[in-house]
Amino acid sequence: MKLTSSSFGDNQPIPVEFAFCAPDPQNHVTLSGNRNPDLSWSDLPDGTLSLALICHDPDVPSKPDDVNQEGRSVPASLPRIDFYHWLLVDLDPKSGSLKAGEFSDGITTRGKGGPTGPRGTRQGINDYSVWFSGDKDMSGDYFGYDGPCPPWNDTIPHHYVFTLYALDVESCPVIGNFKGADVLVAIQGHVLGQAKLTGVYSLNPDVKV
Repeated sequence: MKLTSSSFGDNQPIPVEFAFCAPDPQNHVTLSGNRNPDLSWSDLPDGTLSLALICHDPDVPSKPDDVNQEGRSVPASLPRIDFYHWLLVDLDPKSGSLKAGEFSDGITTRGKGGPTGPRGTRQGINDYSVWFSGDKDMSGDYFGYDGPCPPWNDTIPHHYVFTLYALDVESCPVIGNFKGADVLVAIQGHVLGQAKLTGVYSLNPDVKV
């Protein structure tokens, strides 16, 4: 089973158009194109009835103390946690590759709607919902894909892992406004195979990706 993209190669930099934020020499960051990358799959296991896609960043700082603070940096030694950027289920394996910008093209203030998505899919709530929860202008439920925006003062590059799961059920057994942990629990016992594609991104000009 394979997962590939013409947008970026495995363990290669993610182009800025697929990120939520872009580097800015004056203000550190500015909003970016926030388009989903194209994704293609092959060699699915026999009996695959649906696909589930999860994109997560395992490099998010576990403590916010230094995040985006002038004159400070996020140390590489700080323990890291997962941040979910995209939860997509009920994808028909015969529907063909996902096109760039098909599921997300631009930033939607307060989040895109859901859980119903393109192609008869469902999309979960990503972790920008938590990140923006205290922001009166941006708070809301962020369904679907929202791309990279790591701390501009982080000392390590962030990795964005796209994992495609081949399932033996036509509909993933999650309900309502589901989150990353909900999908991981629901697909247990239904995974016939999986494939990963990892992109790298940083907003810190001193970090090489």
